[in-house]
Amino acid sequence: MRFKRQSGAALIMAALATLIGCATTIDDSGIEQRTSSAVGRPVGSFTISDRSEESGGRINYTVKTRDGATYRCYLYSPTTFVKVMTFGQTPNSDAVCSAMGRGGAAGGASTCNALLKAAGKC
Repeated sequence: MRFKRQSGAALIMAALATLIGCATTIDDSGIEQRTSSAVGRPVGSFTISDRSEESGGRINYTVKTRDGATYRCYLYSPTTFVKVMTFGQTPNSDAVCSAMGRGGAAGGASTCNALLKAAGKC
């Protein structure tokens, strides 16, 4: 009897992990804050669209600024399952963004940072 109770509990835990394991844990405000730092624009001066989530917690999206610059961005957010298993100690990543077409980071010094300078892109 004792073995059956333990295997039943394990089955319930596995089912719960499956149900809660796929959703990322970052909200829209967190994405906007990280994107603001990545593109060097204040929150509210850009829009986020084409958001999609991959397994493993990667979130892909497009950013368009008021002045016409477009960026393709991604960040990692741990799934609910990972957050639970690490007692909330797995953080969300910073946003990583690449300028797309004209008007992006390579187009002006206002969006130039140390990494772009080192790469000779500004």
